[in-house]
Amino acid sequence: MDLRSTKPTRRDMMTGTLALAAAATATASATSAQGKQRAKRAGARFTGEFATSKDGTTIYYKDWGPKDAQAIVFHHGWPLSADDWDAQMLFFLDKGFRVIAHDRRGHGRSAQVSDGHDMDNYAADVAAVVEQLGLTNAIHIGHSTGGGEATRYVARHGKGRVSKLVLIGAVPPIMVKTASNPGGLPVEVFDGFRAALAANRSQFYMDVASGPFYGFNRDGAKRSDAVIENWWRQGMAGAANAHYLGIKAFSETDFTEDLKSINVPTLVLHGEDDQVVPVADSAVLSAKLLKNATLKIYKGLPHGMATTHADVINQDLLKFISA
Repeated sequence: MDLRSTKPTRRDMMTGTLALAAAATATASATSAQGKQRAKRAGARFTGEFATSKDGTTIYYKDWGPKDAQAIVFHHGWPLSADDWDAQMLFFLDKGFRVIAHDRRGHGRSAQVSDGHDMDNYAADVAAVVEQLGLTNAIHIGHSTGGGEATRYVARHGKGRVSKLVLIGAVPPIMVKTASNPGGLPVEVFDGFRAALAANRSQFYMDVASGPFYGFNRDGAKRSDAVIENWWRQGMAGAANAHYLGIKAFSETDFTEDLKSINVPTLVLHGEDDQVVPVADSAVLSAKLLKNATLKIYKGLPHGMATTHADVINQDLLKFISA
């Protein structure tokens, strides 16, 4: 027997590869078609779209679920994207809600523009998405930096469009230490963030995700490489300049007056062991400034508790939303 006859040639390999690719494409097309049919039968929409903000910036968003259902708008943390809300969006989609999440400018799939990386523009970008979708009576949920964004949006653009607000591990009232905020973090902490990002953004993001963000640096913590790599993936999809400038936005913006002006029922959730946004100088103070707030602090939970403890957080969100 001629052994050479059993060895695949380059042509054979190329033919096989093309066949596999064709089969995969056919399968994907069939799966996509089936998914669209299921969505159509359920009266749901599964889309990824773009809105244009007032300064011409294109903002990517997801809009899933029945158009006439109660809408929940999710605001992600730094330096992530709408994908960070997967556990919440799937949960509430299954409950019959319309779920919407966008990528902040310079993050994820939104335009990687040079400027506008501040809370005023972040809030205006959300307003563009909300206006394009015609949302009224929506519930806004923000985590970390997204909590600041949601706060400013509700305060400045949300009149008549917002029914409830949720802040999870959120940065308000203000993170940095100032004369009026003596319990804040020294600006040198955030200078360190900027230096680490500029020196090696990829390594910095890996360090944040594998350490304080999810509390994986704590003794006895159950580390998840998948969660760490997903955080890193989202971060690296965005623009370095947007993330660099965003540090100032999330750490130095003062939301005191925004919080005072908000009248809608607001749920403030925070992990007691939040190593990124210390609870005493954030959630506790925000709840005092808000007119209609409910504060809940989770013993031992980390900054990223909406991911590590999604089952707990989702049930509390549902209870508040349904009340």
